[in-house]
Amino acid sequence: MNPIWIFAFILILGAAVVLHEFGHFIVAKLLGIRVETFSVGFGKRLWGRRWGTTDYRLSLIPLGGYVKLGGDESNAGLEEGTAEEIPAGERFDLRPRWQKILVGVAGPVMNILTAIAIPLGAAMMYGVPVAPPPVVRSVEAGGAAEAAGIRKGDRIVSFNGREESSWDRITNDSLLSPEQPLPLVVERGGQRVPLTIRPSKQVIEGESIGRLGMQPDYGDVPVRIAYVQEDSPAAEAGLKPGDQIVALDGEPIRSSEQVVRHIEERKEGVIKFTVNRDGRAEEIGAGARRLPNGKLGFGPAEDYPVQRLGPVSATSYAVGQNIEMLRITGLALAQVFSGQRSVRDTVSGPIGIAVASKRFVEDEGVGGGMKMLGFLSLNLGIFNLLPIPVLDGGMIFMVLLEGLLAWMGLTLSMRMRERIQQVGFVFLLLLMGFVIINDVTKVASRLGRSAEPPPATQQQK
Repeated sequence: MNPIWIFAFILILGAAVVLHEFGHFIVAKLLGIRVETFSVGFGKRLWGRRWGTTDYRLSLIPLGGYVKLGGDESNAGLEEGTAEEIPAGERFDLRPRWQKILVGVAGPVMNILTAIAIPLGAAMMYGVPVAPPPVVRSVEAGGAAEAAGIRKGDRIVSFNGREESSWDRITNDSLLSPEQPLPLVVERGGQRVPLTIRPSKQVIEGESIGRLGMQPDYGDVPVRIAYVQEDSPAAEAGLKPGDQIVALDGEPIRSSEQVVRHIEERKEGVIKFTVNRDGRAEEIGAGARRLPNGKLGFGPAEDYPVQRLGPVSATSYAVGQNIEMLRITGLALAQVFSGQRSVRDTVSGPIGIAVASKRFVEDEGVGGGMKMLGFLSLNLGIFNLLPIPVLDGGMIFMVLLEGLLAWMGLTLSMRMRERIQQVGFVFLLLLMGFVIINDVTKVASRLGRSAEPPPATQQQK
């Protein structure tokens, strides 16, 4: 087990939760509410320092963190020792409802701002690659596109009910819809032709995805190696970041997808890479050894022209990226409720997050880790806004309910409040148990498939 991706998992999950708690912390401080504890991690206090009335600490279990507000007993079970007397003016439970709501919503808002800040910063510092137009450059023989009647040179003007879809959106919709009919309209010879495509199903590391079987027209954009993993087959063969992949086994390369598909199809044997390195053509053989997932340990990427964006354009780009992420998540959940997609393929817990973190870091390095942090932060922020007791959204709902009852001359008894909290706590325990069992089942099924003996034709090689 590689300690690098374990560290990446702890860092990504921990950062998402700590940023969430920092949102509560900073708003509480601004409002003059006492913050008794700001803890990075849970469990036994390992180290810390007290500044003012707040104990800033590192705790034993590095998965997340919490804040303890004066007068708020929701985290009392995480604290050691007895609480000191807190002045009424600094108690959270005695503050006006609007202040409680601000503190409650601050955590999710911090997560959402983090999810926006990551692509915003990348767009301003490194720029945004120019995506290819939705024009088909090539169609795979026997693929979904060929079966749908799509031809080379077709321009996709509508896909899955949306006009002028970008290629990224087209790919995302197809990934979530293996073997499901998706309507599209192509422009061919000045005419609009309505078609229906069923993305072919492919299982990668236990996850079912849809493949269109066609490549976009990237133009004359070179395909380069973005990164090479240490001690990987690609590194052993001599492939280096920055190499332009000109051909594989003599086949000219036009896209990174073509590189991935070629390696997947050639499951065994050496693949001849023709690369352009510093203006010189070189031939390198790689693939005599493969990683357990069948890959070679490098990442190809189109070398698009990149445009740096100003603050306004970068913000628009970042917001658009997060809206698309939410759309994909919502579409996947909608497919679960409609029976088109299994819960097992959609919902993940800590183990699933660890596997995804490993995949992102292996495939894209630090950039992949930042993408995973943004994705996790966005989902954590939205999930915590749900009106479920124990979550921030549940607390906000309770405050609003108390306000409504007070307006009607009624009050919410302490016993009823405790019962609602207990129901929410049990619900979260059941949900956590379900996602962990789901994660274990998926990992076990992958291990079972990897342990199966190869076919007899492979054993003889």
